[in-house]
Amino acid sequence: MIRLAPGTYLDESELIETFVRASGPGGQNVNKLATAVELRFDVFNAPCLDQDIKERLAKLAGRRLTLEGVIVIFAQKHRTQEMNRADARERLYELIRQAAKRPILRRPTKPTLASKKRRVASKIKRGGIKGLRGRPSSDE
Repeated sequence: MIRLAPGTYLDESELIETFVRASGPGGQNVNKLATAVELRFDVFNAPCLDQDIKERLAKLAGRRLTLEGVIVIFAQKHRTQEMNRADARERLYELIRQAAKRPILRRPTKPTLASKKRRVASKIKRGGIKGLRGRPSSDE
């Protein structure tokens, strides 16, 4: 069990890792070794997460979430399998940590009387400045 946030734990048996060949430069290692990691985590069938965390996690995952509700993280930054595996896991853990944080709800407030007066005064002042830009009147 991995503790990700207060009250949020993840069982490692829920993670599915497959190793594939990485693309890009790397010489002979690219053609011989499977160093890239594809990490899968089934969000909606995870018993360790609350329903609200699952919903926030699905929203945070974006394109990484499949139609079946599985998050797929692909890591191939590093040359070794172990480092790519650690990178993929850390990215998943960070997603779950972000989802575990409850968003702070904004309470709408009304503008104060003083701020309303300042706003109207600035509009009147600005209107006066713009009024002076016109052609001089023929009275003068």
